[in-house]
Amino acid sequence: MNKIFTFLNLFFKVKNRLWGEIVTRTHNTPLYPYIYKSYWHSFLFLKKGEVVANNNACYFAARPNPGAGIGHQMANWNAGYWFAKQFGLKFAHIPFAQTKWENFLGFGNDEVKVDALRKQGYKKVLLPLFDENKPEEIVLIQRIIDSYRQKNVVFIAEQDQFYHDQYGVMEDIKQKFYTTSSRKADRLIYNNTYFNIAIHVRRGDISISQKNKNPNLVMRWQDNKYFEEVLTNVLLTIKIDKPIAIYLFSQGERGDFTGFEKFDNIHFCLDMGAQDSFLHLIYADLLITSKSSFSYKPALLNNGIKVCPRNFWHGYPKTKDWILADEKGQFEIEKLRNL
Repeated sequence: MNKIFTFLNLFFKVKNRLWGEIVTRTHNTPLYPYIYKSYWHSFLFLKKGEVVANNNACYFAARPNPGAGIGHQMANWNAGYWFAKQFGLKFAHIPFAQTKWENFLGFGNDEVKVDALRKQGYKKVLLPLFDENKPEEIVLIQRIIDSYRQKNVVFIAEQDQFYHDQYGVMEDIKQKFYTTSSRKADRLIYNNTYFNIAIHVRRGDISISQKNKNPNLVMRWQDNKYFEEVLTNVLLTIKIDKPIAIYLFSQGERGDFTGFEKFDNIHFCLDMGAQDSFLHLIYADLLITSKSSFSYKPALLNNGIKVCPRNFWHGYPKTKDWILADEKGQFEIEKLRNL
């Protein structure tokens, strides 16, 4: 039995890898939609111009990429949640790669699971990648969905379907996070008598970009001076009646961050686990994020002030608690002063 399980596991890994390669090679070509059965189905079972009422029996889901970090996986899940609403479908849940994150976030709570739908006879239908800002591509996806009217179907977004304005689901994921039973186990090193500032400095995987100049990693790099400048501007501007404590979350050695030694009451959290770091970013009174999904996603869950890099691949809410800094760490200090 173990040999059969191992063989099947290997088979599906190879199959998924080959499919991913096909998607990558054809995505930006006219051939791309034709590799999907769902695309052909839309032509066979829906007449051109035919209008179909929403099929309330159908679901939409997106698979959190099992090979990616938690910020990336959350982006996938958020995309599924968002586009289910945009296409007038119910949302179906696909678990995260690690159960501990599933329980921590509470994202699967009160959601119908794709596996459960499959046991009920629902058919999985894979959709092509689409650009949410291109009407013709949205029309295509809607046409595919409409072609499955009167059928029990769970539509699965292609892996890593992009959704730019992740904050569109912010209130929903906050509700899930703050009401899940996992909050009873939360333990923070913050002292509530202080105004706690958290800084996330992305290092680890992107540090190699300084050597090999990988453009995908270079775009994520910010040197220490950026964060020092943002922090300096925050400390000079913010008016509060509490003493301030600063917590720097990153990877590496303390010697990599000597420029921060000049700040009073700073704590270097360089060995803290990923989930504990994530939790502290969420609960900070003021959070300074980096160009990283690992701090952008906690920012979506954070109820305090967020100071974030303006140039990022996801959008930000246009509310007073979100303040955007330029590449040099400068921002409109009046926005912070008036909070």
